[in-house]
Amino acid sequence: MQLKASELCEILDGQLEGNANAVIERVSKIEEGDHASLSFLANPKYESHIYDTDSAIVLVSENFQPEKELKTTLIRVKDPYSAFTLILSKFFDAVLHKKGIEQPSFIDETAKVGNDIYVGAFAYVGVNASIGDNVKIYPNAYVGDNAIIGDNTVLYAGVRVYSGCVVGSNCIIHSGTVIGSDGFGFAPQKDGSYKKIPQTGNVVIEDHVEIGANCSIDRATMGSTLIKRGVKLDNLIQIAHNVEIGENTVIAAQTGISGSTKLGKQNVVGGQVGFAGHIVIADGSQFGAQSGILGSIKEPYKGWMGSPAGELKEHLKAQAVFRNLPKLDKQVAELRREIAQIVDTLNNKETNS
Repeated sequence: MQLKASELCEILDGQLEGNANAVIERVSKIEEGDHASLSFLANPKYESHIYDTDSAIVLVSENFQPEKELKTTLIRVKDPYSAFTLILSKFFDAVLHKKGIEQPSFIDETAKVGNDIYVGAFAYVGVNASIGDNVKIYPNAYVGDNAIIGDNTVLYAGVRVYSGCVVGSNCIIHSGTVIGSDGFGFAPQKDGSYKKIPQTGNVVIEDHVEIGANCSIDRATMGSTLIKRGVKLDNLIQIAHNVEIGENTVIAAQTGISGSTKLGKQNVVGGQVGFAGHIVIADGSQFGAQSGILGSIKEPYKGWMGSPAGELKEHLKAQAVFRNLPKLDKQVAELRREIAQIVDTLNNKETNS
């Protein structure tokens, strides 16, 4: 894919300074650019690179004032990072622009298939499944019976969408993720064994959701495990049966959410956070990495950290004290010795008087 500086300027509604015919074929970091690269400068600490970069074109903010002469072409935009992200998506879409049905693959004759789809080799689409327009199903992916995949959604290689599950439009699910595996439901028996509880529900994923690699989202025991619109999940996340994740929530890797827990909208969850089951989390809650959340949180838009989790400010204060514990322990030992000396002195005075 090639773009001229003049074309970029039009796409980004920017201001061009330099060679309007400069051509880019790829995107690069500003310090690694070459004669065919597009780069951007958003963070001032990288400004030194713009004076010796080999990138053909660099996106800069509207108020950028160079301190030295530049050899690259500039395009001034309101937000260089957002503009660069837009161009990245265009290059990415060009790379992933696939259509057609590869063989060998299997699409059941009862399945409903939209226009302009891509189905990779060894993919499987089951009975009465519904595949929307412009869907991409990469090799070795599985779409079970009665599952629904919305328009413009991408299932990368090895994704499994079990029977009856629903994936909305404009979603991305990365390799190795399983949608609709059985929830962890077992009833203890008198003899100490466990009897499996049938998991009869499904998983519903709304539009504009992205799910990383090797995640597991369990189907509900009854009803639906629900991932709402705009949610972004990192790699290696476990979401148990009947969980609900609110709109535009982001969750980092290795987080585990126990059954029937409900997260509000716009939550931000760090890595390796653990949520107990059957709790409710308020909108806008933020959790530091490795936090353990054992109970419901009712106050919205507050930060939490620690295990068990406490309010972020209080946790940081406690950590400051914790770091000083060796010093405090030493001071307490010294105070004990001083007190013992004072007591001995007083006892000696009483004995001699």
